[in-house]
Amino acid sequence: MFTGIIQALGAVKSLNGFLLTLETPTGAWEDEVKIGESIAVNGCCLTVASMDGGLQFALSDETFKRTNLGGLAPGSRVNLERALRAADRMGGHIVQGHVDGVGECLNIRQEEECKVFRFGTPGGGSDRYLADKCSIAVDGISLTVVRPSAGAFDAWIIPHTLQNTNLGTMQVGQAVNMEFDILYKYVERLIGNR
Repeated sequence: MFTGIIQALGAVKSLNGFLLTLETPTGAWEDEVKIGESIAVNGCCLTVASMDGGLQFALSDETFKRTNLGGLAPGSRVNLERALRAADRMGGHIVQGHVDGVGECLNIRQEEECKVFRFGTPGGGSDRYLADKCSIAVDGISLTVVRPSAGAFDAWIIPHTLQNTNLGTMQVGQAVNMEFDILYKYVERLIGNR
């Protein structure tokens, strides 16, 4: 389980077939990482397979189908978060690292000190999980939904988040991983079974 509070920015070293290798910034926590540990990469829960030449993750076909990881190229910046420990603060919201689908950055505009991103949802009725002020994970970042409508929503991004996540380099048209709030999905399932 994760919180959506990004701990480090990594860079893609290579993507060879199903093997993703990341470089992590100097001074990041990579020396503490252990093989078998779960790390969210752009919000996708991956298992460290090796640390030979960087953090290496074996990806599955399901991962390529559900996420934007297959579109990464050497140098792509990725958001990294280690799994939550029981004693950690819960700064964001409950993020499982199970990406629901790939959305898109539709627009970016400046509003005073913030940037407002407009994101399009993956489709298939997924926008039913959006409500004003609910939580969503976009590339693993815990964000607050603002003004959801017809398959899209806004997210107001403060300067700290821009500087410490891949949102600082995001472009209009870029694909993003989305994970909707698990509470909405459980409530829907419970009500649907009645």
